[in-house]
Amino acid sequence: MSANSSEVSRPALFLMLLETRALTEFGAYCWTYPWFSLAPRGDGHPVLVLPGFLASGSSTLPLRHFLKRLGYQGHRWKLGRNLGGIGQKEREILARVRELRRRYGQRVSLIGWSLGGVYARELAWMSPDDIRQVITLGTPFRHPRATSVTELYEDISGQREAHMPEDLVARIPEPPPVPSTSIYSRSDGVVAWPCSLEKASPTTENIRVYGSHCGLGHNPLALWAIADRLAQPEGRWRPFKAPMVAGFAYPRPDHLE
Repeated sequence: MSANSSEVSRPALFLMLLETRALTEFGAYCWTYPWFSLAPRGDGHPVLVLPGFLASGSSTLPLRHFLKRLGYQGHRWKLGRNLGGIGQKEREILARVRELRRRYGQRVSLIGWSLGGVYARELAWMSPDDIRQVITLGTPFRHPRATSVTELYEDISGQREAHMPEDLVARIPEPPPVPSTSIYSRSDGVVAWPCSLEKASPTTENIRVYGSHCGLGHNPLALWAIADRLAQPEGRWRPFKAPMVAGFAYPRPDHLE
């Protein structure tokens, strides 16, 4: 796959219309809920969940409930609705991260949904000693204009890439200095899936799932992968391996050429 943003198209209209699948995925979340008790468990460290564009902390409730069921200290960001922009909210979020770090005496894992994942990656650069790992869900950290909400984001946030500091623009697509997992779907109707491909490194990976963009926060396949990633002992990160009984459910991930 080319890394040239001019060669990455926005999601097709029919994929945008298929975002209503998120409701079906929530039904799948409810149906598979009893099985979540079998998901991998870790040490119960704090996890901060960052919402996507135009969403608030309430959108991450199913995900945070899932985390708490597994024994983690799942927390919302407490900053209201996410209206952007990149490079502007990270200081406030970092204060929240450090509050959790002091409270629990452990490094904090970050899960960022869509735009929230861009914040999570930048936070890892700002304070790697406080961040244990970053997990992003359908996050457009490359080819930033290849989304179906680009103009809406620019209008509401007042931010365009041309107005962002050059060092920030250059850093966003680079692997952060902590283990990083990108979970994405090829049928994402909001963010073109090439936007979410992580560069190869010893501590980065891409996990492909079936589903919509708006359902990634409660997609059972995404949740199982999140549980597996969080369960790893600190300092002993390894790439994801799908369970043998469910290997068919996780397609082979894509990689940058």
